[in-house]
Amino acid sequence: MQEATLEKLKVLAESAKYDVSCSSSGTVRRNTEGTLGNTVGGLGICHSFADDGRCISLLKIMLTNVCMYDCAYCINRRSNDIRRATFSVTEVVELTMEFYRRNYIEGLFLSSGVVRNPDYTMERMVRIAKDLRTIHRFNGYIHLKSIPGAGQELVNEAGRYADRLSVNIEIPTEANLKLLAPEKDYRSVYQPMKFIGQGLLENKEDRRHYRHAPRFVPAGQSTQMIVGATPENDRDILRLSSALYTQPGMRRVYYSGFVPVNSYDSRLPALKQPPLVRENRLYQADWLLRFYQFRVDEIVDDTFPQLDLDIDPKLAWALRHPEKFPVDVNTAAYELLLRVPGIGVRSAQQIVAARRFGKLGFYQLKKIGIVMKKAQYFITCRELPVQTVNELSPTHVRQLLTPQSRKKTVDERQLSLVFEEE
Repeated sequence: MQEATLEKLKVLAESAKYDVSCSSSGTVRRNTEGTLGNTVGGLGICHSFADDGRCISLLKIMLTNVCMYDCAYCINRRSNDIRRATFSVTEVVELTMEFYRRNYIEGLFLSSGVVRNPDYTMERMVRIAKDLRTIHRFNGYIHLKSIPGAGQELVNEAGRYADRLSVNIEIPTEANLKLLAPEKDYRSVYQPMKFIGQGLLENKEDRRHYRHAPRFVPAGQSTQMIVGATPENDRDILRLSSALYTQPGMRRVYYSGFVPVNSYDSRLPALKQPPLVRENRLYQADWLLRFYQFRVDEIVDDTFPQLDLDIDPKLAWALRHPEKFPVDVNTAAYELLLRVPGIGVRSAQQIVAARRFGKLGFYQLKKIGIVMKKAQYFITCRELPVQTVNELSPTHVRQLLTPQSRKKTVDERQLSLVFEEE
């Protein structure tokens, strides 16, 4: 690898790390003598996870960190005095192929700052994916960040070569997006999303008639929202996520705790670290929406607009609705089993299958994999060694499951004061 390309890789891999729509494990374990494996990739290499749980190494870089926009929350904003670099189309293609041949990576995640205009930038990204597929016959995974404001023809062409396209919403409401990124609006974000959705529907119809019709973004689309940069509550965020999941091909909404990289900007809250606990709770609530048949207004509503930071959203719902419990695991419907804290989708399926052959007791449930520490207060079965939520009261159960209540951090108190003053 040439020295100039290596220097660009250092800059553009660092610039790409704040985009979480290519998710990683979040762990840091370096290889040491006498050990095998490494969770920390080389320059630009991140770890993502497939639906089946496989860990996939991706080259995660930006085409350029030069940008015409001056978004308050972005490290690559036009007014920041940082090192800038730009890859050529050929450099990205050769870098991807070289890393792939050496078995460093299994695919490419490519994003970019916006140079000149959205179409110009999008056209260069499409050329990279096209060259990889058609010239180098690259059959690995490609995830492209679609540029907000890019035209339909370019988005459609990108969909023919990429496995996944993503368009980041960034801020959950348009009013606050305009506050922090005056040059952007929701139309420029939702329009590419609409183009991707239309392409997916058309491709689905084509494949009904022609089995060998080329696939259009087979891994669907995704988006990302920044959490904590603006005063939207969790109810606002989850309502938007729920609406997005009704769009064709929307596979994931990612939540990124606000990282205060531009602390000098008075429009941003003064935080020392990202709100990671809140980010985690949003992911848990998102999981309930996608796989546990919960509605948004069951998780957060006008009375409880924020997720409880001390306990997970499913447990919080169960403690607010003790009248739904205890649930008899030997007779309850599958949908009700999903509502029990400590019972996951797979565990609920196994309970339904196993109880056909006999009554389930405490130890059979534990063997299935239920988290009995939580579930024991919300279920009945052939025998149960403890009292349930109605006998102990929700407050007592909460104390048992959270022996040391979590205290608000200084940063969270500061954030709440900032938004209250506004």
